Amino acid sequence: MRPDQPTRSLSNRRQFLRRLGITSAVGYAAYLAHQVSPSPLSTDANGLLGKGRALWAAETSEATSETSGGYLKQSLKAGMIRAGKSDAANPWIERFRIAKDAGFEGVEPNTSPGMDVKAMVAASAETGLTIDGTVGGYHWGTTHTSPDAATRKKAQQLLEESLQQTADLGANTFLIVPGHGKDGTAEEVRQRAFEALDRAVPLAEKLGVKILIENVWNHFLYDHGGDEKQSAQPLADFVDSFNTSWIGVQFDLGNHWKYGDVAEWVKTLGHRIGKLDIKGFSREKGRFTDVTEGDIDWASVRKALAEIKFEGWVAAEVGGGDAERLKKIHGQIETALHCSKSLSQIKAETA
Repeated sequence: MRPDQPTRSLSNRRQFLRRLGITSAVGYAAYLAHQVSPSPLSTDANGLLGKGRALWAAETSEATSETSGGYLKQSLKAGMIRAGKSDAANPWIERFRIAKDAGFEGVEPNTSPGMDVKAMVAASAETGLTIDGTVGGYHWGTTHTSPDAATRKKAQQLLEESLQQTADLGANTFLIVPGHGKDGTAEEVRQRAFEALDRAVPLAEKLGVKILIENVWNHFLYDHGGDEKQSAQPLADFVDSFNTSWIGVQFDLGNHWKYGDVAEWVKTLGHRIGKLDIKGFSREKGRFTDVTEGDIDWASVRKALAEIKFEGWVAAEVGGGDAERLKKIHGQIETALHCSKSLSQIKAETA
């Protein structure tokens, strides 16, 4: 388990399981299998199903590297998966199967008011593809830092709904873009972003879902017009300002190569990183690329990840496609990060 991993007491988990009439891990697994059957999901007003699944995921996460055989487990954004024919009753089954067959272990869907939680949970159970996290499907169009109070109120509602959906899916992280630098002055944007996330922390803690900020081109906590020698310290300071382990970073390894050294950003963010995203970027051409087709120094990134002792999920965020395309992406991520190796092997090869 990561040093900063949010934890719940064993007694709280046992209390939750007793409420369900369950006394063992095997019994809980059977319970989950029942919950993802074609029958409607069973959950009370407090989202106990989602809460229990998220807590279980958090408490068993320390076994990640031992069970997977590697220090990183590969996930991808759900929108990347392209399927030809699929079951109209539940198209997610075929999509999840394609991703699983391509080698991915997890998937991250976008939250939305119309998300079919039941279908996705059933598809996860059918295929064995883990829904490890979610991505805010609203945060570009409805920003938390908008100068309009009504827009900020709507964004807050969508954030809370997204956290609940994440928990009900059995995932334990929610990726968010907290705002946009063009919404006001630097201080106004920072304050609005802080207030929105800080207000959501109690719900995140209740559901067992960690809120992860992604580093994106949103003119926030870096200088969009600046050079390539910028630091991740402003982002680290922003995360630290919440004084809680329920706010962290889903660090995209390709997004800010234009502005700073990826390996140095990894080391600066350190324990704040809950998960990783990955894509390529070419400084020479000034554009995003497939993972291994830009000019990022992946050896230095692997060394940095070993230094901060990171183990966990890395999610592809590139142009998707069919089964063959996804297999190629999976292979590129392996080439870049050597995901299937143990953390000790990564340390040895980068020493």
